[in-house]
Amino acid sequence: FLHLGGLRTALYNFLFAQQHAGTFILRLEDTDQSRLVPAAAQDIEDQLEWAGIPPDEGGSKGGLYGPYVQSQRLHLYSAAAAALLESGHAYRCFCTNQRLELLKREALRSGQTPRYDNRCRSLHADQVQEKLSAGIPSVVRFRLSDSSEPFQDLVFGFTQHAVGQVEGDPVILKADGFPTYHLASVVDDWHMRVSHVLRGSEWLISTCKHLQLYRAFGWTPPTFAHLPLLLNKDGSKLSKRQGDIFIQHFRQQGVLPEALLDIVTHCGSGFSSNRLGRRLHELIGEFNVSKITAHSALLDLDNLPQFNRIHLQRRIEDDALCRPLVDELKDLIAHSYGDQIEDQEVLQRDYIQRVLHFRKGHISSVKDLISPVHSYLWLRPSVSREQLEQLSSEFREIAAKVIQLMQTEHTAEDLNAELKIASKNLKKTKYSSMMKILRVSLSGQQQGPSVSEMILSLGQKEVCCRLQRILDH
Repeated sequence: FLHLGGLRTALYNFLFAQQHAGTFILRLEDTDQSRLVPAAAQDIEDQLEWAGIPPDEGGSKGGLYGPYVQSQRLHLYSAAAAALLESGHAYRCFCTNQRLELLKREALRSGQTPRYDNRCRSLHADQVQEKLSAGIPSVVRFRLSDSSEPFQDLVFGFTQHAVGQVEGDPVILKADGFPTYHLASVVDDWHMRVSHVLRGSEWLISTCKHLQLYRAFGWTPPTFAHLPLLLNKDGSKLSKRQGDIFIQHFRQQGVLPEALLDIVTHCGSGFSSNRLGRRLHELIGEFNVSKITAHSALLDLDNLPQFNRIHLQRRIEDDALCRPLVDELKDLIAHSYGDQIEDQEVLQRDYIQRVLHFRKGHISSVKDLISPVHSYLWLRPSVSREQLEQLSSEFREIAAKVIQLMQTEHTAEDLNAELKIASKNLKKTKYSSMMKILRVSLSGQQQGPSVSEMILSLGQKEVCCRLQRILDH
């Protein structure tokens, strides 16, 4: 399933392709059948679509160089492995899992890094044929060279790793006929005419193996850019075991896609400027692969509500984008309060949209509006006469005066001025106490938005209804 690290990698590929009028390809790697997760492939496509960065080719979308699911391309990998066997760049290995495990244990016991000892490299052709005729299972390993040529990475610069000196020959085709990532990625990049590969820096060392594979095939490799790691704010690795780094989790929490894209780019590099609130078209315009640094990016998810608040406000201010928010909030209100709602007017589009406009900049998610502190927007409060008398014996006069004010429409500024004038005509009640009475009368709460905002959000009819109930008791 798609997580934050995968989203950022996909985003950088999308941005690069958009800038260069290229094609963003989604290739589904399912060659490790033991780790296959049902529905994971569809989830990746769905989340990229939701994030606004869908691939141009790949998955269910198809394209010129499909299929884009590696388990449907086994014939290509088999042919490629056969070509390497024929040219002597690869060989069959018959070592059992038990022997490989013993090698690993012995290396660890002696404090060394486990590696394959390349035992089957030296098998003669007749020995290989004899084992094959006997039905002994085998894998295909690529013959690594001890030397390594440096290559130019767009992020890390000139890079060189003599992998053949520190690692054993890697498996490129497993006994079940499925390739490993090393073979599959090289073959697919070539057949799909991939010009640039942007992927995580954990593949930087493996790229030296891949370049040897390209040379063995006689193919020109693509240009590589290895992206620095995305880490937690304390420098620890993002882990899939955390659970809350998956994109689906953020969607369920009401996080907007543009907020996620904003925060994963804000914490890193690769842009001509670094500021909050960038939208996708701005990310495309400001992206510069040469500005990506090799330093890991520290992601502070505690700041995510701030990012979401900015982008939510923009959606509320856009009529077309606000409509789905109104529908979402209406469903949340009905589900949360249902039969408790006395006046169905609160479910009307105009009312909900008005509430959103007054609360924009104060909320990080539409879900915030169904929290207890905002319940007064949907439910009429139960306020006793005793509560109000504790604040002022003039509470009836205050209610009557505000009902009179509601006979004409007001802006927030006009309303505040009228309320101050009204308070000066009271004998025993200061302005601050008057505001407390109105706040409790309208919301049943001691704290919350300004009284003028409460009045304008609820509307003239509802304010009069709530204040009249106080006069009637």
